[in-house]
Amino acid sequence: MKRTSRDIRTANRYEVLRQIIAESPTSRQELAAATGLSLATVATLVGELLDLRMITEVGFEDSAGGRPRGLVAVNASGGALIGVDIAETYVHVELFDLALNVLARADEDMRPGESRPEQVVGHVAAAVGSVVAQAGVEAARVLGVGVSVPGQVDRDSGVAEYAPNWDWHDVPLLDLLAEHIAYPLYLDNPLRACAVAELWFGAARGRGDAVVVNLGTGVGAGLALGGGLHRGVSNSAGEWGHTTLVLDGRPCHCGNHGCVETYVGAPGIMRNLSELDPGSALLRPQDQTATIDALARAVAGQDPVALKVVQDTARYLGAGIADLINLLNPEVVVLSSWVAARLGEPLLDEVRRAVARHALRRPLAATEIVLSPIPTDPVSLGAATFALEGALQSVGQRTVRRPRAGSRTAPPA
Repeated sequence: MKRTSRDIRTANRYEVLRQIIAESPTSRQELAAATGLSLATVATLVGELLDLRMITEVGFEDSAGGRPRGLVAVNASGGALIGVDIAETYVHVELFDLALNVLARADEDMRPGESRPEQVVGHVAAAVGSVVAQAGVEAARVLGVGVSVPGQVDRDSGVAEYAPNWDWHDVPLLDLLAEHIAYPLYLDNPLRACAVAELWFGAARGRGDAVVVNLGTGVGAGLALGGGLHRGVSNSAGEWGHTTLVLDGRPCHCGNHGCVETYVGAPGIMRNLSELDPGSALLRPQDQTATIDALARAVAGQDPVALKVVQDTARYLGAGIADLINLLNPEVVVLSSWVAARLGEPLLDEVRRAVARHALRRPLAATEIVLSPIPTDPVSLGAATFALEGALQSVGQRTVRRPRAGSRTAPPA
């Protein structure tokens, strides 16, 4: 799709604000150097952000032999953003100020069988209501709610097109949420959310090419190529979890066999454990989180079965990551999401060894493999930036805030 001049202006506005959030306080000259935009363009965009009260003037700094440079910083209290992480086993919601500091958190557990759209919507609505109440934020200050849902999504229509682990097909998720949530709503998936979080605050910051491997119930790869998020022509890039790792291997929810996800997602790890030790006390058949937690504790205690399960999982994961390294030649591969966070350094060490056995020497030498350094939930953080991006598209129409195509607002009461 061809980008309009308004799309380009919105993208530039977003990039300038991103740099201000990352480097506050900063000058217009520094922003021009960081973004590659002209000083005149930056000055105009800074003026718009000042008018919106998203940033503020904070004084001057001396410049070598010239006039002092005016400094700007993000106005943290200029608005609030909400990030929603819908996963197969939980809903996690965080409310942020404009500097993307967390002001409130809420969690809702999703038990097996609680994956009907109306049940998921109920959990999201409850958690969003909770964070707004906790933070004491006025409704008018909430600029929007970014919603991350697993699977393939249509950002423009707000539809969850396909979530294989729930057997969702063409669920009008944002329309359903808008019946309960009276803020602008913006939809994407966790692969994009994690990639943005790492670009802004994590291991991909300042890197041109990065792969963020999401390890949860589902598995995928968020891609940052050429310094920006790579979505693909239908916003479906990164479905690496549904590439074939083992011919005629384990059945997958997507209908194929031998997908990466069936060996390294949480259910796949549980199967690795049950095949190695069918009666293992570490296995909690109906509870992924409890099983992975028990496995992590056993690894820390040098339990031989747990160590072998992590080693076997890393063999599969390393082969899949080596494919990504050979194909994309990234500067960094980041292991993200809750399974990677819980298994931590022991998994990372085994993955690095496994990747070294499969990746070509030259691209491997240029790639760093790390755990996500983001201390909060990267999906909620990334989802909040979707809301920020949407809010910035309404500049110039500030008397009535109109969300972008595909966002949803509840009708007036």
